[in-house]
Amino acid sequence: MAVGPLVAELGKTVQALTAGADARLFGLPPGDLTVTIGIGPRLVRMADPALPGAEDFPEFPHEQIPPSARGGDLLLQICASDPMIPPIAAAALLESRGLRERWRQSGHRGTTVPVEGGHTAPRNLFGFTDGIVGPRTTVQQHQNLWLPDGPATDGTIAVLRRIQLDLPRFAALPVTEQEAVFGRRRHTSEPLSGGTIASDPDLTAKTPDGRYRIPADAHVRRAHPTAVGVGLMLRRSYSITDPAPGLLFISFQNDIRTFTKTLTHMSNGDALLPFTTTTAGATFLILPGFDDTHPLGATVFR
Repeated sequence: MAVGPLVAELGKTVQALTAGADARLFGLPPGDLTVTIGIGPRLVRMADPALPGAEDFPEFPHEQIPPSARGGDLLLQICASDPMIPPIAAAALLESRGLRERWRQSGHRGTTVPVEGGHTAPRNLFGFTDGIVGPRTTVQQHQNLWLPDGPATDGTIAVLRRIQLDLPRFAALPVTEQEAVFGRRRHTSEPLSGGTIASDPDLTAKTPDGRYRIPADAHVRRAHPTAVGVGLMLRRSYSITDPAPGLLFISFQNDIRTFTKTLTHMSNGDALLPFTTTTAGATFLILPGFDDTHPLGATVFR
């Protein structure tokens, strides 16, 4: 089957599943089921080599990614509050002709912490809060998240990283050293420079004896958009227990360099990285929204 019709067929299946009209749900209500669909670099190049997302993702340190868990042609991100729904929806979507599952990862959001404006962020298995800094306002989302023009207008670029966490070694650190690794207080999530969880970390703040309140190698500093010189990314992190305790990290941005430059900056001295090992990774062009009159992928596969 050609890629355009296949993607359009997936879109129709998503509509039926989310409306509760697909018999393969076995009568279960879909609830808040959502399905996000993206295409990998190979399919992007088939559609148009000039499109965002056409470049393969580079390799980085702290990776142990087998070929079977690197990249892929199609992303199906299936989310629902009812844990029974995603695997049922996945089975229905994978019935489409020509699909062969490359790798799958189940995850869940940890206990969430209020940030501001109704936004929340989850705690990870290290006990710290993930995804606090990001494009919150409509203006920030247009600047940093959504693709502004072309066939993929209002789509975005996703980066996925499955990350194994060294829980025993991190747990052996005193809490103050754990906080120095992240650059935030573990209990309140406020930056070490002070304020609240919603406060932007002050990377210039120093103690009376001249030391940076947020250490030079703290994750908050190494990954901060100001320190890296990039825009914001929307980060969605999910805790995982299989194949090992860790994190399924997903970031969305309208420029892949937002992520690659950030990871390069982290690789050159982020105190968090020695406690992590990336075991799977991929990047995808997330297709714009669709409806009955505009099939999924119609603007990309013309």
